[in-house]
Amino acid sequence: MINLLSQCTLCPRACGVDRTQGGRGFCGADDKIHAARAALHCWEEPPLSGTQGSGTVFFSHCSLQCVYCQNRTISRASAEGVMLSPSALAHSFLSLQRQGAHNINLVTGVHYVPQIIESLSIAKEQGLHIPILYNSSGYESVHTLRMLEGWIDIYLPDYKYYSSYYAERCSNAADYREVAVEAIGEMVRQTGRPLYDDNGLMLRGTMIRHLMLPGLGGDTAQVLRDIATRWGDEVLVSLMRQYTPFDMKHWPELDRTLTDAEYADGCSLFSNFGLSGFFQEKGTIGQSFIPAFDGTGLEIDE
Repeated sequence: MINLLSQCTLCPRACGVDRTQGGRGFCGADDKIHAARAALHCWEEPPLSGTQGSGTVFFSHCSLQCVYCQNRTISRASAEGVMLSPSALAHSFLSLQRQGAHNINLVTGVHYVPQIIESLSIAKEQGLHIPILYNSSGYESVHTLRMLEGWIDIYLPDYKYYSSYYAERCSNAADYREVAVEAIGEMVRQTGRPLYDDNGLMLRGTMIRHLMLPGLGGDTAQVLRDIATRWGDEVLVSLMRQYTPFDMKHWPELDRTLTDAEYADGCSLFSNFGLSGFFQEKGTIGQSFIPAFDGTGLEIDE
């Protein structure tokens, strides 16, 4: 499957660059795996973090490049991180399992899907058995998601925008909604309704995240209504309020945090549409909830 990188169309940007010859597309990734952290993470939604944490693996680079990204130190095209072989990535998965992770949480990995599948195959042969979670911007190609069928137990996509204007202004992706709706539909098809173990931990299913942005309450209303109409109780929804502005002088409308009233309005809409899932506490706002992207936990080949 590594040949898929010779004319890369893994994400909806479909750059077509030859990553095997050093080419880098919109995301900035070449043909090597680059990651920034592999550690237990206790700040995900309760059915994912449980009591011991989700085993998050943060990959470098991103195909969306949102202007407000809180992980910008690793998501930008210029970021690198720690270079890993598929075998080393597999060992990182197994290390997280030994530490007690409830799941393996693959954060922003679309540009590494062939290598991730290879790594999961290696790890499963060596005893990896906990659920695999695909944590995504929602900007995904259905053909790539179908490669992941049978490998992923839980999908955790964003549904960021309804408006093509905001999607273009904030993420250079005017087609975001159309792409995300099709992608999330494929995720729901693969996983079915949420399934839990006896301790309330999620074993299978799709949970959609929506990060509320300041001043965009109308867009949030459209997103929540669309989720309720399309998928209803087939999915869980996480309504997030953790938006933190970083150097947003070129986007002054986004250079503030969400107000309590804005988030309360979002929560009311959530309830009115009959959605099930999670709200977020005010204390999640700020940089203290951003982990250190220093290579922690990554198993390097000797």
